[in-house]
Amino acid sequence: MTTEEFAPAKVNLALHVTGRRPDGYHLLDSLVIFAGVGDTVRVAQGRGLTLAIDGPMGAGLDPSDDNLVMRAARFVGAAESAITLTKRLPVASGIGGGSADAAATLRAICRMTGRSVPDATTTAVLGADVPVCLIGRPARMRGTGEILDPVPDLPPFHMVLANPGVSVSTPEVFRALDQRDNAPLPALSGLASVGDLSGYLSVCRNDLEKAARELVPAIGDVIDALAARPGCLLARMSGSGATCFGIFPDRASADAAAAQLSAARPGWWVVAAPALS
Repeated sequence: MTTEEFAPAKVNLALHVTGRRPDGYHLLDSLVIFAGVGDTVRVAQGRGLTLAIDGPMGAGLDPSDDNLVMRAARFVGAAESAITLTKRLPVASGIGGGSADAAATLRAICRMTGRSVPDATTTAVLGADVPVCLIGRPARMRGTGEILDPVPDLPPFHMVLANPGVSVSTPEVFRALDQRDNAPLPALSGLASVGDLSGYLSVCRNDLEKAARELVPAIGDVIDALAARPGCLLARMSGSGATCFGIFPDRASADAAAAQLSAARPGWWVVAAPALS
């Protein structure tokens, strides 16, 4: 028996840094959605607990016991599982690839073994983004990632995700912040259309973007390139970067923008994808 789970990219449409705890952890307020592109985790019965990694972004990833997929498997008590991770998302790129993989591993093992999927908040020990990735639906994520409020009424829209092929260190980005006590997100209401959503997001921010752009100037090039595509309603960095996204009203405009950008920047990772509801 083999069980397969999709691990979709996590996109922070807005991310406000609202404080810092005495232990150094930053407090966030973020609107998170998931995209129809991602990695795949397959789990089968095996001898012992093993991990194999393939896929276009799998080169150089370490399948050792410290891999987040392996840590997630041990979290739910897996001992006789052969896990295969097909990696399609760039590594260390601000779209939660490792956390999504861990969450998919939890779901796959629990489905295969008949265990109950753990409460999302308990999985924060695996990483701040694992709880929201385990839920896998639009959410407002606050605190250090453990406070999750569903956002069920977002309108349908499409995105283009683009990464310049540069990994970004999340701790370095947080260390480079010049302000850590920003206002939270405005109230979420009246988002009936993609135009309403882009209007709402235009008064929000990603408070990590300035620091990330100073560390990796290519992020600014990606945002400018996305914003210049016909039909793009808003372009911004996701998470701590370097992946950025552009919001488009429909599949045709997103597909056209991705094709144009791929042709102009063949060294970048570029993909069009719907937002998952």
